[in-house]
Amino acid sequence: MKLSVIICVYNERDTILEIVQRVQAVDLGPGWEKEVIVVDNCSTDGTRERLATLTAPNLRVVLQPRNGGKGTSIRTAIPLCRGDFTITQDADLEYDPAEYPRLLHKALSENLDVVYGSRVLGGQRNHHYAINYWAVRALTMLTNLLFGAHFTDVATNYKLVRTSILQSLRLTCSGFDLDFELSDKLALATKRIAEVPISFRPRTYEQGKKIRFTDGARAFWVVVRDRLRPNGGLPLAAPQQREGHEHAADRERRASE
Repeated sequence: MKLSVIICVYNERDTILEIVQRVQAVDLGPGWEKEVIVVDNCSTDGTRERLATLTAPNLRVVLQPRNGGKGTSIRTAIPLCRGDFTITQDADLEYDPAEYPRLLHKALSENLDVVYGSRVLGGQRNHHYAINYWAVRALTMLTNLLFGAHFTDVATNYKLVRTSILQSLRLTCSGFDLDFELSDKLALATKRIAEVPISFRPRTYEQGKKIRFTDGARAFWVVVRDRLRPNGGLPLAAPQQREGHEHAADRERRASE
């Protein structure tokens, strides 16, 4: 089986090579391989020059012609993914790729379509800024209320998703708000969702943290917008049909192993 890793990067020259190395170093277990898709969002600090030194056969670098936002970069990479599951990875060092096996084990052992890496499960509180923590908690509660979900951390970067389901979503957001659009539409697309606790090492604005208050306001609007849209903006094909197709494919894969 294969895991697709999407790394979106913008002006992260000090960490981009290290995070790629960490991703490549993760042992996913027997029978697993990974592909890495790095999408540079028109960096101007030398990040692109460092990406040019990467030559691994399982790595693909996409250079965006303009700064279209993190969400645009993720949407650019999704059609390129060929893995059974896909996960997004920030280019800083806040999230540890060594967590991947834990998410994959949860997905496979419980036949799940989606596994989130939660930064708050177990009573964790790892944010530098209280306003960020409470904003995420409020947006998580709003998402759960409007979409009948049970998330604890809708803003986490670690969203492990069955690739065929991810590619079926009609995603439109271009910035950090894509995290919330993903949560909205995944909650409607499948009920096979769970979370596992993960480690998190937040950085400060002085260290390069990019998210701002306006991103939170935009996220609020996206959650409300998606609830008001017919079927949440998903394709009209019933989610149950999509789930049935995927679980049949899983059974066929297991039978062939």
